[in-house]
Amino acid sequence: MASSAVELLGFSLSLLGLVGTLVATLLPHWRRTAHVGPDILTAVSHTKGLWMECVWHSTGTFQCQAHRSQLALPPDLRAARALMVTSCSLSVLACGMAAVGMRCTRCAEGSPAKASAAVSGGTVFIVAGLLCLVPVSWSTNDVVTDFYSPVLPGGMRYELGQALYLGFASALLTVLGGALLCTAGRCCGHRAPSQPGSLRNAPSCGTPAAYEGNHGPSLASASHGGYRLSDYV
Repeated sequence: MASSAVELLGFSLSLLGLVGTLVATLLPHWRRTAHVGPDILTAVSHTKGLWMECVWHSTGTFQCQAHRSQLALPPDLRAARALMVTSCSLSVLACGMAAVGMRCTRCAEGSPAKASAAVSGGTVFIVAGLLCLVPVSWSTNDVVTDFYSPVLPGGMRYELGQALYLGFASALLTVLGGALLCTAGRCCGHRAPSQPGSLRNAPSCGTPAAYEGNHGPSLASASHGGYRLSDYV
C-alpha cells in the first residue's frame, strides 16, 4: 500500500515536471532586458526565447517575431532547442511506461515485467530531467556572464527570465518523481509473487504413506494401548 502511494506521488511529480518543461520550452522569457544604468530606456522591454523574440512597449502593446532561419541561429540556441524537445519527448514516453508498470493500473497485471516497466519509466524520467537541466543551466551561465561583462554596454545586458526558473523547477520535479518511481518499483520487484495454488498443491508435512487414500490399517500394524495384537496370540 505504501509503495503504491510512493508510485502515485512520483508519477504526479513527474507529470508536473513534464508540463513545466513544455511550458518553459515554449515561453519567450528565457532572457529579459536588464534595466540598469542611466542610459536604459524603460519604455521598451525585450525578451528572448528558444523560438521567438518579443518586444513590450510602455503603451501596453507587444510584438513577437519567431526565429525564421534555423541555420542562422547560434549553436547554443540550437542545442538548447534539441535538448528541450528531447526532454519533452522522453517524458511523454516515460509516462506511458510508468502507467503500465504502476500497481494501481490493470495493464500487464500479474506479469513479472510490471515492476520492471515502472523502474524503466522512472529511469527515463530521470534522464529527461537531466536533459532539461543542461540547457537551463547553460543559458543561466551565459546570462550571468554577459551581465557582468565590462565589454557589453548597458543596453545589451539581459537578466534571467521566468522560463529559466520554471525550467529549473521542472527538471527537479522530473528527477525527483523518477527517483520515487524507481524506488517503489524496485521494492515491488524484490517481493516474490504469491501463487494461489502453491499452498494447495504442496504436500503435507509428516503424513505417512500408509494413510494415503481410504485404506484401513492392517491387523499386523494395528496397536492397542501400546501393545501389538500379535503378543496376545
